[in-house]
Amino acid sequence: MQLSFLVLLPLLAACSPCPSSLAPVSVAELFFGRGLPDGGFVPPSAWDEFLADVVTPAFPDGLTVEDSAGQWRNADGQVIREPSKHLMLVLPGTDAAGAAHRAAPLAQAWRQRHGQDSVLLLVREACAAF
Repeated sequence: MQLSFLVLLPLLAACSPCPSSLAPVSVAELFFGRGLPDGGFVPPSAWDEFLADVVTPAFPDGLTVEDSAGQWRNADGQVIREPSKHLMLVLPGTDAAGAAHRAAPLAQAWRQRHGQDSVLLLVREACAAF
């Protein structure tokens, strides 16, 4: 009896339905720091170029970008504050693993272009309507 209950737990978790007016989606959020390793900041024109050349071709159906302020602690224990860009991607028909897989190249491209240590990637399941 316990075995059948344990087998059903993953099925029950996967079946939590969205309200009838909403559909299941995955949401990927990336936080791109704009601080440069040698000081200064990635200029707005470089962000616009990255958005046009890298992000939009990968996600042409739509996205949201917001200015944000980031803070993190480096390896030396110093708190670093920097302006950031918050990118939100709502991905219908994609599970969390697929959303992470699709978003990861954006983080890699940003790190390579601007010498960043990291880009924060958050992925979650949600319900949405368009």
